[in-house]
Amino acid sequence: MRWRNALVLGVAMTLVSGTAARAADEVSTSDRLQDRREIASGTRAYSVGFEDGRFYANGWHITGEMGGVWTPPMKMLDGIWFGVGDQWAGQATKFTSGKGYVRYDLPPLSGLSLRRTDFVPDGRRAALYGLELSNPGGTAKTVTVKVDAHSELMGSWPWGTDPNRGTPDASANIPDKGAYSDGALVFTDDGSLGDGAPEHHYAALVASDRTPASGEAAATGGGYRGPQPGKVCAASDGTSMPSACDDGPYGKGTGGELRYSVTVPAGRSATVWVAAAGSDQGLDAARQELAAAVKDPDRLFAQKLASRAALASRSKVTLPGDPLLQDAVEWGKQNLADATQTAENLQIRWTNQGKQQFPPPLGTVKSATWFGAGFPDYPWLFATDGEYTSFAGLALGQFETVESHLRALRDVSDILNDRSGVVVHEAVQDGSIYFGHDSKQANGTNDFNTDETVKFPSIVALVWRWTGDDRFRDEMYDFAKRNLLYVRDHLDADGDGWPEGSGNVERTGMGPEKLDNAVYYIRALLDLADMAKSKRDAGTLAWTTRTARDLQQRFESTWWSAANNQYADSLTDGNAQLFQKHWIGQVPMEAELADGSGLASTEHGRTALAGRENSTYSGDRPYNQGLFHTGRGGGADGKGDLSIFSLNTSIQAVGDGNYGRMGAGQQQRYTDANAETMFSEPATNGTPDEQPGAMPEILPSEGFGKNIDRCWTCRSMFLQAWGTYGTAWPVIHQQLGVRPALNAGKLAIVPQIPDGQPSVKGEDIRLGGGSATVIGARSGKRYSTRVSLEHLRVKLTLGVTLPPGSTASSVYVDGRRVKKFATATTDRGVEVTVKGGRSLTVNAG
Repeated sequence: MRWRNALVLGVAMTLVSGTAARAADEVSTSDRLQDRREIASGTRAYSVGFEDGRFYANGWHITGEMGGVWTPPMKMLDGIWFGVGDQWAGQATKFTSGKGYVRYDLPPLSGLSLRRTDFVPDGRRAALYGLELSNPGGTAKTVTVKVDAHSELMGSWPWGTDPNRGTPDASANIPDKGAYSDGALVFTDDGSLGDGAPEHHYAALVASDRTPASGEAAATGGGYRGPQPGKVCAASDGTSMPSACDDGPYGKGTGGELRYSVTVPAGRSATVWVAAAGSDQGLDAARQELAAAVKDPDRLFAQKLASRAALASRSKVTLPGDPLLQDAVEWGKQNLADATQTAENLQIRWTNQGKQQFPPPLGTVKSATWFGAGFPDYPWLFATDGEYTSFAGLALGQFETVESHLRALRDVSDILNDRSGVVVHEAVQDGSIYFGHDSKQANGTNDFNTDETVKFPSIVALVWRWTGDDRFRDEMYDFAKRNLLYVRDHLDADGDGWPEGSGNVERTGMGPEKLDNAVYYIRALLDLADMAKSKRDAGTLAWTTRTARDLQQRFESTWWSAANNQYADSLTDGNAQLFQKHWIGQVPMEAELADGSGLASTEHGRTALAGRENSTYSGDRPYNQGLFHTGRGGGADGKGDLSIFSLNTSIQAVGDGNYGRMGAGQQQRYTDANAETMFSEPATNGTPDEQPGAMPEILPSEGFGKNIDRCWTCRSMFLQAWGTYGTAWPVIHQQLGVRPALNAGKLAIVPQIPDGQPSVKGEDIRLGGGSATVIGARSGKRYSTRVSLEHLRVKLTLGVTLPPGSTASSVYVDGRRVKKFATATTDRGVEVTVKGGRSLTVNAG
């Protein structure tokens, strides 16, 4: 596109050479572009294509249909393509991720240089594509720019054909109708899929802010895929690369073409903006979205850039000893913003894992905003994902989305589960619930995961501490209470206090009581107790405190497996330990209790963490070095699962930080394992895993391989929100030591400088209605902390973290030596703290 006037400021930067060059505002690659997916995303729509500028079939929930252009809960198009004259634009030679946009460098045509920029304006059900034509010649050129669009109007539910699910499924997709009218391509899909599915009225339009010279559309069944031949791959095809597949078995779209006469002055550029807009509320609503999108694309783009620049300005970190992690934190903000989704009128239906696809709705959630779990197959509302992602969201200042995500989970759960307190597992954008209902299967297993219910109160408390917002605490308090009352009253059949049910590890062969459920239950009890105390709810305070203390006292004797020097994964019906080497063995170190301590003892915690930093539990080159899902020889079948997930790796990184293990082979190994996938993954020859700047769900690993080598329907998500927990939280909360308790008017800043790094810095770290800037530094045995607060009135505690066994020989506050200071031995090391001041220097003995 054409970077017009002020739009160029601060955006277009010269990149250093390399296949995945990093810069402040852009990151790019030129490697295997046809094998790499990308996303341009807004809150009401998103566009998923490939980095060569084309749109291949990919994704598996609806076979091959998870890419293209979406406005949840509806897909609009399979893709959009540009050409000049009688030729289609060739495959891109370079792809660039920007903050809020993506860009393709395209081969020249008709003597003109070409670039395409895609972005999605927030709050609009439309995506915008800008083709920039630059004329290096000495005379003006007039050319025809042609635009193909292929429709695919379909809902996000039901998914593809599965013998374990009922009907209808995606094969019942209704054929689209196409027309050319009033300068736009018009696509509609009206009717019902049958078998109880509601009647729908889907519409999508494609047009420009320019008047076309001509246009045409196929009434039904048209191709119009630009340079792509329209090859349909079968659902049974488990080998083809995405670039071999233009459509999947459920495609029933049509298409059309628009043509524009464009004059490009000598030595100048011109941009053709094209919008794809739509609605699941009919053609009139879609026309309104189109009108808003094409009214002033440049202004919308400027707004997009400004909003993403505002996000980038928060929690801006400087890590001179770890620039890779610094970049990961920076781009993690953009990942979370890309994942932020909004949908309206969610009809809450319990599908029982698809056995009953369209039962009558139980109720309606009028509007919901959330962190989508991952693209392209998991863009909907998840509890597990959102509960982990919230740590990163708070650290990076995205308070509003965190709060909205929790509200959405509560609202959906209360309708679905009749206010029982059980938290839903996942909700598709139309309100269909695949899993997470308060019921049981015929074999007695629950239709929900216990971990999501026991994690919820802790995230509410976390928000309360970071924001100091008593109103949010009050809004969520009743639901948080009901979460734990349900666990206490319904998920402890043997009366031993340890909750039963499924947890994060969805694997057979585990005992009924899972380690992660036990850990998060203890944490939640203490967090609910903290909120109960503030609300003078004496009854809740009493039982939660009593239960938590009892479980804490029994935790080590119950769960520590001395034979394995690790924590057991689960307990059998007879409370015997099962150790199967699953990643949840690290949760006792990752979960931080209300008082800042870890649940695991210092000795056991450090032993268990160190025991995973080897090839039994973690990856080796040439693959990523993150944490395996299940270690070698583990699992019920003894085969292990040597896939490396960004979440598992995050758990290890956070656990290492909580227990003072900050070195290159410790926390840095795992923070960098997540970070390198975004920019310079060794397993893919120093390029990103797929999209530059985006962290995937599963990292290149022995048990999984690499996304860019996998088939069109067998890839993991190329952007997954939860992994940001493993980069943002270790830096903001652990390395910078930001510990807010704004609910009590307190803030502690106690940095821990990682080994081999001279300093860490964080600017504009959002806290409540203000912010903090923190600098922690170390030179030899001298440790220092400096803090500047904006619009915050708190009781401030300053500190430094010394290595275990150290002492403080002298302490200075604001340049003056003091004798009044506190020293405490913690899981992290020796913390030296003072009350008040703005700078602290400690000389270690």
